[in-house]
Amino acid sequence: MSSTLRRLSALSIFLLGLVLLGVSLATDPVPSAGKVVTLRVEGAIGPATSDFITRGITLAAEQGAGLVVIEMDTPGGLDTSMRAIIKSILASPVPVATYVSPEGARAASAGTFILYASHIAAMAPATNLGAATPVAIGAPGGQPPRGDGKREERDKESAAETERSDKEGTDAKPEAKRGSGASTGSALMDKATNDAAAYIRGLAQLRERDPDFAERAVREAASLSAAEALEAGVIELIAVNLDELLAKLDGREVKLDSGNVVKLATAGATIERVTPDWRNQVLAVLSNPQIALIMMMIGIYGLFFEFTSPGFGVPGVAGLICILIAMYAFQLLPVNWAGVALIALGAILMLAEAFLPSFGVLGIGGIVAFVVGGLFLMDSDVPGFGIPLPFLIGLAVVSAGTLFAVGGFAVRARSRRVVSGREEMVGAIGTIATVDAIGTYAHIHGESWRVTADGPLAPGERVRVTGIDGLTLKVERIAPDNNTTTRSTP
Repeated sequence: MSSTLRRLSALSIFLLGLVLLGVSLATDPVPSAGKVVTLRVEGAIGPATSDFITRGITLAAEQGAGLVVIEMDTPGGLDTSMRAIIKSILASPVPVATYVSPEGARAASAGTFILYASHIAAMAPATNLGAATPVAIGAPGGQPPRGDGKREERDKESAAETERSDKEGTDAKPEAKRGSGASTGSALMDKATNDAAAYIRGLAQLRERDPDFAERAVREAASLSAAEALEAGVIELIAVNLDELLAKLDGREVKLDSGNVVKLATAGATIERVTPDWRNQVLAVLSNPQIALIMMMIGIYGLFFEFTSPGFGVPGVAGLICILIAMYAFQLLPVNWAGVALIALGAILMLAEAFLPSFGVLGIGGIVAFVVGGLFLMDSDVPGFGIPLPFLIGLAVVSAGTLFAVGGFAVRARSRRVVSGREEMVGAIGTIATVDAIGTYAHIHGESWRVTADGPLAPGERVRVTGIDGLTLKVERIAPDNNTTTRSTP
């Protein structure tokens, strides 16, 4: 009996172990090397790109994919979005390969940082990377100021030092000072450049790639072609297309930041191409500074018309929604809030010009404030995130023209004759109906009104209303030669 119980207990424990193993496999999928998730990135890197890549990496991990490939063609983008993408790559439980493609594509500026941060860096022929110098307002064209000739002096000193070393018969070269950088003459640019240089050097050291080019890409806007990048150790391989890339990656071992080593099995792998969903597309539209600016203007005008003509509701509701959307878009972008305040002030001044007799002073001031605010709006000169001056001028002119037209309509409406209410009765023509001891009455607009006049009136005479006293009309007799049925202007 006891042996039977022992056998049943052992069988029960064995079955329980199988159940627990099945539950573990169902809840914690093992990464499948037979699936590759690809994410296509084109254009400037912004909040929508960051959200798309972060979600794509998370999706790949949930599906147990063996590799994530970011196919990239970008001129650069926002620093905050770039750093969010890099954080996702460094924390990814799935190897991430950044592939600059197709032929003729580039990974400039922020794209270079992402390429360096990826576990695998690859490029298609006839592509390039680099030019990662930080750009901001005050440094036209993305080039930091060269200072007062000190950089040229340092270059000459370095060349002289190298020449002296050659003459002494040694290959020793001056040791570069880590953590230092050439002064640009601008503390703000020095801060941004040195921070970016240290950041990309750290990524290069993490991935064991050439750190010298990485720093030169930041400080000197250096660039490399695909062949030069492979030779310099900036990338691991060159592939014509995605299939060739996966074939070359097959069998390669990749060390993740968690310490795990993954051996890729990508030959003949299933490829799942992830495309931006409606959320990413809406976010991409909203993160366009020009769209955000237009939404802000629509919101200001909608609220203004609602306050001046209350009761309709639609302009106020639409304006409030547009204002909130614009504020959400601005908090996604590196905006200068002083620029936002100037734009709002300009719009308010232009609105005031339409209703106040300022003889154009408020309107001109509003246009100037609007344009200057638009120029100050963005704290970055990154391609794709600037606001062109012609766009600002055109939007200001259209807004001012619209408001002046509304003001002109209001002035013309004010000068027109009143056509309803008590005031409309002044100037009306009528005919005396009865004159008796009770009073004198006249038919005016099909109604019988009690009337008074400075002189006697007789039935049948034509009269004109000159004033109103309560419910009694003051009238004057119309001479026989002016006895006409047409209304006269008061």
